[in-house]
Amino acid sequence: MLHIKVKSKDFRLTLPIPYAILNIVISILSSEFLHQRIHHWTREHFKKKQLDFSILDIDRKALKPIYKELKNHRGLVLVDVKAKDGTEVVVRL
Repeated sequence: MLHIKVKSKDFRLTLPIPYAILNIVISILSSEFLHQRIHHWTREHFKKKQLDFSILDIDRKALKPIYKELKNHRGLVLVDVKAKDGTEVVVRL
């Protein structure tokens, strides 16, 4: 399970994300339909701003081994950030 903790002076937020939901998100982000929609939505904006930029497709086959390997390293801290104003963000497997 992926644990995301955000702590500041005013509030605290803890989001536990099960690996099953992470797997579903990977499937959605790597879907062909989503890539077509993203390219369609951004094409006109890039033409107006005269930007030469393309959004790369996310390959599901490349993400699955990474996802499986992350499950083997439970408890690993991926992100641990503390700001000067006291805000903390921790992402842990």
